[in-house]
Amino acid sequence: MITLRNAQLKEIFAHARQATPFECCGLIGGNNNRATSIHPLRNVASNPQIAYEAAPEELFAAQRQMRGRGEQLLAIYHSHPRSTEPVPSETDVRLAYYPAATYLIVGLGGARPIMRGFRISERDKTWQQVEYAVADE
Repeated sequence: MITLRNAQLKEIFAHARQATPFECCGLIGGNNNRATSIHPLRNVASNPQIAYEAAPEELFAAQRQMRGRGEQLLAIYHSHPRSTEPVPSETDVRLAYYPAATYLIVGLGGARPIMRGFRISERDKTWQQVEYAVADE
């Protein structure tokens, strides 16, 4: 289970709100399942209202920064701007190329944002919900 700090959760929610009506996307780096960095990325999908695709140059730069800090990719986040109960879409499952990562999806369709975590297998075309924690130290 990955652990985020409250400030990191707020940063992800702010990114999701700022991107609305489009989906946002980003990476979360860290060690020992503790998030230490958030990397908001630009969504360059052809239809960003219903899909996300990270700008390749930003994706590679974020991965280089994480490697340089000795971090691992813990999670990939994106938003579903109209969802009150976020779950992976067929596209999310089809394009889940990082099986070791947790996929976090932010739903902005309700009164308050909600984020859920998932393990997604692109190969098996399956997903299951997983827990994450928010804690300040």
